Amino acid sequence: MPYKTTALFKSPQINITRSYTSRMWLVSLFALAAIVQSAFGDGGKSLYTALAALSASLLTEFLIGEKIRRFTIPDGSAAASALVLTLLLPGNIPPVFAALGAVFAVAVVKMSFGGIGTNWLNPAVSAWLLIRFSWPKVFTAFTADLSVSAITNAGITDTGSIWPILTQYGFPVNENLIPEAVKSTMFSIFRTELPAKYFAFFASPGAGIIGDRGVYALLVGSIFMIALGVSRFSFSACYLTIYLFLIRLAGALPLGGGLWEGDIFFGLFSGGTLVTAFLLLTEPAAGPKSAFGKSIFAVLAALFSFFFRYMKAEPYGAFFAVALLNALSPLARSIENRCIYMGGSESQ
Repeated sequence: MPYKTTALFKSPQINITRSYTSRMWLVSLFALAAIVQSAFGDGGKSLYTALAALSASLLTEFLIGEKIRRFTIPDGSAAASALVLTLLLPGNIPPVFAALGAVFAVAVVKMSFGGIGTNWLNPAVSAWLLIRFSWPKVFTAFTADLSVSAITNAGITDTGSIWPILTQYGFPVNENLIPEAVKSTMFSIFRTELPAKYFAFFASPGAGIIGDRGVYALLVGSIFMIALGVSRFSFSACYLTIYLFLIRLAGALPLGGGLWEGDIFFGLFSGGTLVTAFLLLTEPAAGPKSAFGKSIFAVLAALFSFFFRYMKAEPYGAFFAVALLNALSPLARSIENRCIYMGGSESQ
């Protein structure tokens, strides 16, 4: 009788010891922290957006679970999808759009494919795409123009062209927020002084998506997520290293600037970069299952993020990059099955 042997000739899997349920609830907690920070800058509107998305997600999960007799709310995936989706949306957007996106994420992307782990697209990203393309005027009406047109082309220490735009959308510009000693020493490795106005990114400004306005909480939360084993830092580090290198190398070229004049701090703290690096890219359900495959996707995500945002002037090009790579997940997993997981040959 013929049979096929399966040989795992190495250990290619992404090994995360923490259980799936605990990871989802920890992601929910860290996302909520960023939402709370954002809420301080918009009078609590970010919390209303989160509440609408969370309520719609949990209700949809409950109704479908009742229908198929699978009660999956305790695993935390519905809550995590709703709160991560909230980070991708403007805080001032009408909550009904967040609710519609959450319903789509759970009912169509997650449950129609058999539940979490079988979906090929990140539920939060899919909901964001639905809102972004179905109601583009509603989305753009509540976000600042943080595309390449708003990025300084005069180098890392010259913020003259960017801050008038950010001030127009409510960014605080207090020059005394950072002590002189910190400005002159903390960033000495970059051979530059950090302008005090960069601190605006940590002060819940009024422009952009919730994730960008909760950047301080995201930075702190990412440290805890890595320490608690929620995600693998190597993939996030790979993405950020390549993406920021490209920004520094050629980020000023579309504006008529020269090489090595791109503003890496602006690229890091806006455009959903931190959300992409620590939440979307490391999400285990969508994308390759091997460490090698995930690393390749991190490299490609950095390349596509730079291309969409800087070359095509799409403010949140990183989200499009994740969606594009998610669409390639079935192909990536097929290649993994052939080249990494399967070995041996048929015998009698």
